[in-house]
Amino acid sequence: MQWDVEFLARLQFALTASFHYLYPPFSIGLAWLLVIMKAQHLRTGAAVYDQMAKFWTKIFAATFAMGVTTGIVMEFEFGTNWAAYSRFVGDIFGAPLAAEAILSFFLESVFLAVLVFGWNRVSKGMHFFATLMVAVGATLSAVWIVVANSWQQTPAGFEIVGEGLNRHAQITDFWEMFFNLSSVARLAHVITAALVTASFVVMSVSAWYLLRKRHEDFAKRCFRIALVVGFLAVFTTAGAGHRQGQLLATTQPAKLAAFEGHFKTEEGGTPLYVIGYPDVAQEKVLYGFGIPGGLSMLAYNSFTKPVTALDKFPKDDWPPVVISFFSFHGMIALGTAMLGLTFLGLVFWWRKKLFETRWLLWIFVLAFPLPYLTNELGWIAAEVGRQPWIVQGMLRTKDALSESVSASQVLGSTLMFTGIYSILFILYLFIIAAKVHKGPEETMAAANAGEDK
Repeated sequence: MQWDVEFLARLQFALTASFHYLYPPFSIGLAWLLVIMKAQHLRTGAAVYDQMAKFWTKIFAATFAMGVTTGIVMEFEFGTNWAAYSRFVGDIFGAPLAAEAILSFFLESVFLAVLVFGWNRVSKGMHFFATLMVAVGATLSAVWIVVANSWQQTPAGFEIVGEGLNRHAQITDFWEMFFNLSSVARLAHVITAALVTASFVVMSVSAWYLLRKRHEDFAKRCFRIALVVGFLAVFTTAGAGHRQGQLLATTQPAKLAAFEGHFKTEEGGTPLYVIGYPDVAQEKVLYGFGIPGGLSMLAYNSFTKPVTALDKFPKDDWPPVVISFFSFHGMIALGTAMLGLTFLGLVFWWRKKLFETRWLLWIFVLAFPLPYLTNELGWIAAEVGRQPWIVQGMLRTKDALSESVSASQVLGSTLMFTGIYSILFILYLFIIAAKVHKGPEETMAAANAGEDK
């Protein structure tokens, strides 16, 4: 069988990036939940909040280690598989990636040491400050990565210099590059999605303890914090997504058209499909059920303004429509489900029946994969929808490959990474399961019971 180098290189990056992306959203969101728990400990003095922070810090540390380990591989891939791409964007990405390493990673790492080993060694105020700096560092890491990725979607603040192999983009205005058209909306989407991810994991573990009648005071307090944060974050994520949809209508209209299987531009409002199958050969959505004018509303805040369709672009510039369509709609469906579930949780909390309703707690236990799937589908939609461009309008993916890399080399390294990542993932699950099974330290729970009296 003759393997295609471009396909294998893209597959390898997709596998490594999607595996890596399991960890940063959870760690970023969990860091801010830790800040809330530590703040509550400072405010009330109740030891249960310190107990909560200590337990979830152990989960955070393991997740942070996995995120760092799996992220390094992608940087090597830029040089081995995507040398032409690295040459083209090197001057652009050098600044944000250096800032991510110096300003974000080291900030997070240094204060993580204080957070993990600082219990009873530094003051409560200093420990809270360390927790806050870890959260800030984790968020800043996302800022620089999102800025770099957003520049690929909506390039700004640059000029093209050189010719042939030396042709590359060069920064002319750092802040214009930083605040390119899509960076702020995409960053809001990423950070709020991270809060959703952490909230659902915390609610899942807490619901499990409640069903097992273990660590009940601890679990109830964790659940309440995560439920409020989760609901607000899902709601805000939807707003940020709406803003991104409006930006796509002007900056990447082919991507938006692929998301909706919108093949032909017609007068009047453009529907937003709830279900359907985009048939590229027939250029229509089969079995489609759509909201009349819904896509027009998403793009232009108008139910009647037509949205640009794929027929306005050469077919060579069409994204893979089927993958784009289903990843986008899957993300929307799961986001809607999480919004509904958190709202239902708030209703039962208001009615004082949340922690006694076992069927609802079981749903929360089983719901923790939803934000992970949503994150992955969102990443797939964003990156596949940008194709065939690796840098929008300037560099095609097929032209970004390394000149000398072979299919056998890429296939071999892909199999190696898959094996290593599988082992790491099993080890991570084992560590997390062991920590959850052990639960929080009972001695602190007892201390808290005395304080509450």
